[in-house]
Amino acid sequence: MHAQTSCVGGGALNTSLFISKSTRATADHCVSPPRPRILHFSGSHRSPPPARLQQVFIQCVIMSATSCVLFEEQFLCCICLDVFTDPVTIPCGHNFCKNCITQNWKVSSVPYQCPMCKKQYKSQPELQVNTFISEMAAEFRQSSEKKGSESSEIAKSGEIPCDVCTGPKLKALKSCFTCLASYCGIHLHPHKTADALKRHLLSEPVENMEGRVCTKHKQALELFCRTDRTCVCQLCMVSEHAAHNIASLREEVQAKKSELVETEAAMQKIIQERQLKIQQIKRLKVHGREDAEREIADGVRIFTVLIQTAERGLNELIEKIEERQKVTEDQADGLIQELEQEISALMKRVSDLRQLSRSEDHLTFFQTFETLNTALCVKNRRELGLSLPSYEGTVVAAVAELDETLLKEKRHLLYEARLKRVQHYAVDVILEPHTANPWLVLSDDGKQVSCGEVRRSLPDNTQRFSLYASVLAKQSFSSGRCYFEVQVTGKTDWTLGMVNESVNRKGIIPISPVNGYWALGLRNGNEYLTLSSPVVTLSLDSRLCRVGVFLSYEDRLVSFYDVDAAVHLYSFTNCCFTEKLFPFFSPGLNHGGTNSAPLIISPVDSTD
Repeated sequence: MHAQTSCVGGGALNTSLFISKSTRATADHCVSPPRPRILHFSGSHRSPPPARLQQVFIQCVIMSATSCVLFEEQFLCCICLDVFTDPVTIPCGHNFCKNCITQNWKVSSVPYQCPMCKKQYKSQPELQVNTFISEMAAEFRQSSEKKGSESSEIAKSGEIPCDVCTGPKLKALKSCFTCLASYCGIHLHPHKTADALKRHLLSEPVENMEGRVCTKHKQALELFCRTDRTCVCQLCMVSEHAAHNIASLREEVQAKKSELVETEAAMQKIIQERQLKIQQIKRLKVHGREDAEREIADGVRIFTVLIQTAERGLNELIEKIEERQKVTEDQADGLIQELEQEISALMKRVSDLRQLSRSEDHLTFFQTFETLNTALCVKNRRELGLSLPSYEGTVVAAVAELDETLLKEKRHLLYEARLKRVQHYAVDVILEPHTANPWLVLSDDGKQVSCGEVRRSLPDNTQRFSLYASVLAKQSFSSGRCYFEVQVTGKTDWTLGMVNESVNRKGIIPISPVNGYWALGLRNGNEYLTLSSPVVTLSLDSRLCRVGVFLSYEDRLVSFYDVDAAVHLYSFTNCCFTEKLFPFFSPGLNHGGTNSAPLIISPVDSTD
């Protein structure tokens, strides 16, 4: 004789603490995880006294409650896999949520069959309300929610809440793509313990689980149609997408992630290029600011000098006019003084004559008359004796003179400013011995070169000049600007400039831009000329001592300067630069010692 059993969560909680083999076999069909073992009395299988049985059962329940040994699996409905809600018992002894078993029988292909033991009934069996399990499930739910609320975090704004929590919504830890729901730590437990749920696809919490369901078939969108480029469900695959190229969503995502890696790499490359552009623009911005500041400084300096020159010219003009005016005034003052003296003498004579005319002494009258009647010796004052200076044309002449002075000063200042500006791009240039003609002698520091009297035995490498007495620098330039200075004192023949890397170093070719040379030189001791097509002879006021060479690659410009006189000599413009450029030096032949002085690469004084 077997006691009445109550199936709780797929496990049989025996109110008599006994269970038969057939009942255990029936309970084993439950899909829930392993259950706590059922307690048995040792000894006889006879039923203990009812009063004693009830007392033992109550004690067990109290012990379980007080020791918190309540397992979630004991209070789970095997249909909804959640804690019992309105639990009922069917005749076979298994327990379910009332709504779950009712809905199950409505949609099941086998009516009135127990989902656990598969026992069938001819008609809908009576559903017995199990108040004991209902109370225990409610107690467990409250205990679990209290425990979960203490250990779990309530979902905040912007966080994904658990879809199962009926009280305060806890923060979801995972989302199930099979269930299309998100679970907190408490309600996620069945997915970790139930074999049927372990196969579900879990992910980090995501929103809008409803949007992950096929609107037509109400199934999860877990496939991808490569033909239509859209997500589909299992039923879509066998219906309207049956002939299409279908792949799992996971597989397609992995493929797309690989594409994302390539896309990211391409974007990273673009980012690096943009960052490089930004650095270049920032450098240009700095250079532009520096150029602007230098230009302003040069303008202030030049205009200050020009203003000072103009003021000096004005002061000289004023001084000149005032000096001439002073001479005229001095002459006028002298003439006035002389006239005043004559007037005084004449007035005295007039007074004497008047007094004589009143005299009654005839003898005295005649004696004095001869003396007073004699004419005074005075100058002929018909002419004024003073001419005012003419200032007409003085200002015009002064302005013309000032204009000429300013022109010379301006030319000098502009050339000086231009030279100072290019000197800011000074580079350290060192000669490359492997390019030097065997007749040339280089200093140990690579700063001087001259033509020797003996041809040295050197390897005839491809870099070396074989015929021309020439040598290149080690430094090359394919962008930007550079400047260097060479001392040419004491020489009668030399050539300086820039050359292409690919110039012919073995044959005899004209030195000209067409052949990759942009150079200036001295011939016969006094002929300065540009090695261009055609050759341009330079007319200089004095011999060159230091020559400055300036290259602006982007501006396609090579310029030469007389450093000591701060004069621009010549510029090659609109040059065709397509490769690296090297500084070029040719000290010329020795000519019996008359041209033995070296070309010296000298340091640049770029201070303002």
